[in-house]
Amino acid sequence: MTKILMYTVRPDERAAIDAWVAANDIQVDTNTVEFGPDTVDLAKGYDGVVIQQHGAIPDEMVYQKLKAFGIKQLTLRITGYDIVNLDAATANGLVVTNVPAYSPRSVSELVLAQVMRLIRHLGEASAREAKDDYSLAGLEAPEIHNLTVGIIGAGKIGSAVARIFRALGATVIVSDPVKRPELADTVSYVDLNTLLTTSDVVTVHTPLDGLTTHLIDADALRKMKPTAYLINAARGPIVDTEALIKALNDHTIAGAALDTIEGEAGIFGEDRSQTLVDNQALETLKAMPNVEISPHIGFYTDAAVKNMIDISLDDVKTILEGGKSAHQVN
Repeated sequence: MTKILMYTVRPDERAAIDAWVAANDIQVDTNTVEFGPDTVDLAKGYDGVVIQQHGAIPDEMVYQKLKAFGIKQLTLRITGYDIVNLDAATANGLVVTNVPAYSPRSVSELVLAQVMRLIRHLGEASAREAKDDYSLAGLEAPEIHNLTVGIIGAGKIGSAVARIFRALGATVIVSDPVKRPELADTVSYVDLNTLLTTSDVVTVHTPLDGLTTHLIDADALRKMKPTAYLINAARGPIVDTEALIKALNDHTIAGAALDTIEGEAGIFGEDRSQTLVDNQALETLKAMPNVEISPHIGFYTDAAVKNMIDISLDDVKTILEGGKSAHQVN
């Protein structure tokens, strides 16, 4: 019988895994550890491997071992594949796949929630209420239909964000080299500089690569309005964290919402209440009432979890049967 090993499985994924196994008559075993040099040997004896994690896997030895075990693929049940050494994977004959669209609405709805908290100053209001300060000064808010929302990267998730804010009456502008005909009545396409200088909300929805690492740097932040907000629900390193902290301290921008940050591996998704969190930038951002932090939960809805399981396991099955996945990234 075909055997697949899934790494870093959470309890909430079990029901979807069991349902897939019952429908496909394929053995799927699970563990709770991240995939890497110390755990790759667990894959020996399996036909396929599925992973989900934030920690990078640069070590070429890992991919060499998978090849030696007879494994022909490495499937991610997440969108971001920057954690994989694609050159090493390809050199060892491994097909790498991801889940590019597990549920675009899951992330877009979180972005809406983040924007609402920021523009209604709910972080500041909560900080005041904790001190029994119920004054109104400084809490006056704009209404969404009067705002311009700028979206950097309008793929499946960015497009869903665009539709939500357009439905609420906002003006929606997009910076993306790919112009989607289905968005013609929803957005206007502009260059990145125009988007940064004219948007009241800037939200990032690009993959992470050499071109987008620190795309939002000190220069980009200086171009934004002092009343504007930045949202990052994509990948942490797209935003230069040090530059963001300085921009917030200097009131270069009004606030930010971050579902992902640089250095989140080993922190987001874990209970660190009893251990020291060695990320000073995170501690600094958490202390700011005009910053919203969430632990990379944009994907975390019931529909998305099921889709991530089904799509990733379907891809493994397709590849093992000699087919080609539409989600191959190398």
